[in-house]
Amino acid sequence: MRKIGLIGGMSWVSTRTYYEHLNKLVQARTSTLSSAPLLIESLDFAGLARLSTADEWAHAATVLVQSAKRLEQAGATALLIGANSMHKVYDQVAASVGVPVIHIADAVGARMQANGVKTAALIGSRNVMVESFYRKRLVAHGVTLLPPVMDNVDEIDRIIYEELMQGRATRSAERTFKTLLTTMGQAGAQGVVLGCTELDMVIDVDANVLPIYDGTRIHAEVAADWILGAG
Repeated sequence: MRKIGLIGGMSWVSTRTYYEHLNKLVQARTSTLSSAPLLIESLDFAGLARLSTADEWAHAATVLVQSAKRLEQAGATALLIGANSMHKVYDQVAASVGVPVIHIADAVGARMQANGVKTAALIGSRNVMVESFYRKRLVAHGVTLLPPVMDNVDEIDRIIYEELMQGRATRSAERTFKTLLTTMGQAGAQGVVLGCTELDMVIDVDANVLPIYDGTRIHAEVAADWILGAG
């Protein structure tokens, strides 16, 4: 099996989810005693959350580039950035190392394209929903994205940062997203992309009114393919 590196800690909750997904996937495809060969660097998210200025994003790029280089030097044969929002600095990270960096939106877009999904909605933190860096990667796979409903952006962003990233899953958040998913289906979405790595805490990925494309799970599945030599 090939060793993979995860730039994590953004948040620690999603890093835990990646670890669980990767090990379960490898175990299911190899043996009951197998574990995924992983290198994880858990960054301090306090200085990387809710960035807005060019200088703040430049700092984030520097932090992630340094992390990627350390993981490559430690023996990682491919890398994951364990946060959707941090894919804003993906190009800088990918250019800084000699191993592949698996892009979460490319993994999701390819899956939707294979499933014939033409129109989808995207849920995530503010920068993922509103800015182009994530949306354009999905669109490149032939998926048309519904425009973000700006009335919902602030509340979704608040739930992500003030609840989910602190490990809290509330009934109120579950109800909010259930209503939102119903509305998205009525607006014509054939599927919904979870563009936040913690959203599976309050959205039932496997049983919902619309097909759910959980970026964290799909990212981990592509990474497991790499670990097992199929990627």
